[in-house]
Amino acid sequence: MRGICMKSAINFPLTLSKQPILTKEEILELYEDMILGRTFEDMCAKMYYRGKMFGFVHLYNGQEAVATGVIKALDKNDYVCSTYRDHVHALSKGVPSKSVMAELFGKETGCSKGRGGSMHIFSAEHNFLGGFAFIAEGIPVALGAAFQSIYSHQVLLSEDKLSVTVAFFGDGTTNNGQFFECLNMSVLWKLPIIFVVENNQWAIGMAHHRSTSSPEVYKKAEVFGLPGFEVDGMDVLAIRDLAVQAISRARDGEGPTLIEALTYRFRGHSLADPDELRSEKEKEAWISKDPILRLSNYILKHNIDNQENLDKIKQKVQNTVNEAVDFALSSPEPNVKDLRKHLFAD
Repeated sequence: MRGICMKSAINFPLTLSKQPILTKEEILELYEDMILGRTFEDMCAKMYYRGKMFGFVHLYNGQEAVATGVIKALDKNDYVCSTYRDHVHALSKGVPSKSVMAELFGKETGCSKGRGGSMHIFSAEHNFLGGFAFIAEGIPVALGAAFQSIYSHQVLLSEDKLSVTVAFFGDGTTNNGQFFECLNMSVLWKLPIIFVVENNQWAIGMAHHRSTSSPEVYKKAEVFGLPGFEVDGMDVLAIRDLAVQAISRARDGEGPTLIEALTYRFRGHSLADPDELRSEKEKEAWISKDPILRLSNYILKHNIDNQENLDKIKQKVQNTVNEAVDFALSSPEPNVKDLRKHLFAD
């Protein structure tokens, strides 16, 4: 696993053998996706403070390796269910940056027609099941998606490849009843679902170690009989290695997996949070582990590509994000006559 220590709560068929070496194209795809996530979120901060976005906006800076490492290992027909920190999950799943930015601006061209905003990104076309404003709210939705995958095969006799669902949520969610209920049901029904805990160490202003009697979340999997693993959430290659195997296990009908990715958000809980509760020493220690910088150093150290081409990728992404802002600014506002539109399916 490229030297990364991987902890498991229970011995299962999910073996942590080293995966086939990624191609140059695959590694650069991971790099570009993380750059897109970071650049998009930085632009969101600028637009928010310029009054172009409203309500609460929760940014993903620092956690990019988790979204990229897991989602880029999925197939197009697989499902992703997010949290209120959902922009980057959507981007990694293929939702166009223009559609996401327009949604944040509350425009009709947004992926949720301007009705959802930052915390409710949704795209049926990309099997992105949405962001959810309340913690744990998306986990049962993800469970339902995984159940329909099994139902389609066992009852409707579909011959399509079994779709896998990934549910993302934070460390604060793991003290919520829905988390435990869904772990139990996923094992009981042997569902093709992966639970990804993005343990960024803080639940708003509550430090993780102060909010739970058992801080090692991955060990909670053992009680319900599914494999649980802890992974360095700042190393995209380590996360991808583990995700590929968990996805393969789920697709083969062997059931769920719990992954605890140890990561950190570089900004406050939301853009309205002055971030005064966390110590500067703690923040500096985690920022030194920046997942984008780590992958960049890995690429250069192993002569996978050069700095000039990495800079070109950054510029390409910056142009894409700039175009997304221009698109959002020029898009129409929802018509007040359509206030009740989209409440129900046509």
